[in-house]
Formats: sequence, C-alpha cells, structure tokens
Amino acid sequence: MINDKDIIETLDELEAFLLLVDNGGLGLQNVAGVALATNNSDGRPFIAILDDKHQLLLGRWVSQKVYENGKDMVRYGPKKAH
Repeated sequence: MINDKDIIETLDELEAFLLLVDNGGLGLQNVAGVALATNNSDGRPFIAILDDKHQLLLGRWVSQKVYENGKDMVRYGPKKAH
C-alpha cells in the first residue's frame, strides 16, 4: 500500500521514517525488512517495509535524490540519537 500523497523528499525525512518503523510507531506487525525499490510499471522509486514472507506491508514514494543517496541508510539503518 503506497499513499500517493506521502513522498519522502529528503534524507532527514527518510531517517525519521526509518526510526519510526524501528520504534514501532506505525503499528506494523511482523516487520522483517526495509528496501528501496522501483515501481515496475513506471520506474518510480519507493521505500518498502516488508514482512517475513517478503510481502509489502507499507510503502512510501521517495524522491530520486533520496533513492540515490539513501541506500546506505536503508542498508545499515539510521543513526540513532543517544
């Protein structure tokens, strides 16, 4: 499920979104992974929250800049505040 209104435009927004997912702030159950991907039909980039069966639980569109520069943050996790 991707909400067309919600687009992550900056790396700060991506970090906040990832922390929200990590902290359970979205109420998602069975979260097993996060990935950056592109839509098969139009190539539009998005972040995908996946369950343990690799099914999409939640997706958010991301800007091309976030897609290109946020891969390490998605791969290794956001920096956590101390």
